[in-house]
Amino acid sequence: MAVRAVRGAVQLERDEAGHMHERVEELLAAVLERNGLTADDLISIWFTATPDLHSDFPAAAARRVGIVDVPLICAQELDIEGAMPRVVRLLAHIESDLPKSRIAHVYLGAAAALRKDIAQ
Repeated sequence: MAVRAVRGAVQLERDEAGHMHERVEELLAAVLERNGLTADDLISIWFTATPDLHSDFPAAAARRVGIVDVPLICAQELDIEGAMPRVVRLLAHIESDLPKSRIAHVYLGAAAALRKDIAQ
């Protein structure tokens, strides 16, 4: 097995904890499903949120869906003028037999515009 990295992002419609949990849970489920992964394949996940999100930590959503023995960390994105608002991004390190070229990076909804080159 190799160590691989998977990227993903989702834009929230509003800054509310329940909404953040729903959208981040959706993102995590899509990353796992599209790459044929289970929680046991996760090594670590780095979450970032744009500076306009204050309601909760994105990692709280991962804990809610049972990702409890994986190191998680949250950080704030750079506050860049004109950047897409209310975005949670993730960088997950995984164990996988997939070659790098077959890793499915997941950008949901409007966040697909962030990385048209790798969004699947």
